[in-house]
Amino acid sequence: MRKFSSFLLLFFTAACVFSEVNIGISGSLDWTDMRISSQVSLDLASAGLKLPAGRTQGETFLNSGYLNLIKPYLLEIQVDSSSVIGDLVNSGQVNLAQIEQAALGAKSVAPALTSDMRNIFTTQIISMSGLSSALLPAGKPSPIMRTLTPVSSAGYTGIIIIAADELPMYGMKSTSLVTPCLFPKIWDSNMNLIYERSMLEIKDITMVNYSSLDNIFHKNPTGLSAKLREIVGDKPLKIFARGVFGIKPTDLIIERDDAMLIISSEENRRLLSQGKVVIILDDSVLKYDF
Repeated sequence: MRKFSSFLLLFFTAACVFSEVNIGISGSLDWTDMRISSQVSLDLASAGLKLPAGRTQGETFLNSGYLNLIKPYLLEIQVDSSSVIGDLVNSGQVNLAQIEQAALGAKSVAPALTSDMRNIFTTQIISMSGLSSALLPAGKPSPIMRTLTPVSSAGYTGIIIIAADELPMYGMKSTSLVTPCLFPKIWDSNMNLIYERSMLEIKDITMVNYSSLDNIFHKNPTGLSAKLREIVGDKPLKIFARGVFGIKPTDLIIERDDAMLIISSEENRRLLSQGKVVIILDDSVLKYDF
């Protein structure tokens, strides 16, 4: 996959060098906001453009360059414990056009000039839910695990799994911070699968949301930030992850007793199928710049 994305990057870079147009991209992937923000910038002089007449053509350069510049970074996004988006494109499981469509659906900020009037730039914001939707399987959601021996369980409004510390890696004598991805799996301590992407009922939302530890220690009756309350409500089930699983450490292991609180009632199982799940991770893994 990295060879594939590197090829795209080298191809476009070579094209820019050949045409002597200096156009570049910078940005960040923020798992707490579930979005990718990018800024594409063009050096007007390198394109032979002068203001004011050249502004419209400069905007055209920005629009045409954006997709080729952002694609390599989208292809590197972690999908699950074993693959990034580029792996799915290479294997034919996902059409590259679907990823391009998600990129083109970004929210755009109108192009603007730098203070020295030498560069024109624009900002694009891609929602992770758009990428998630492109990768979800079609059809009815898979059933969530049930139990023949349900336990008494309160009705919760959401699920918060705290996994901010390094956790034991299943089957290994080491620990690791959890890595965010689009579709993490949740297992119980008996290694029964509790939650995975095919169980999601609503296709235009992300399977889980990520947050930092600070957002569960606010000074209000719930302890939650306003943003988290929108996702998991005022009475969420709060549990601690006990381990991490996967080729990449993306999948969580929770205690069997905690899993039973979720799967023992239809009301609580629905929290999974509706994506009312927040995973608390260490700040260091929640955002990266490119």
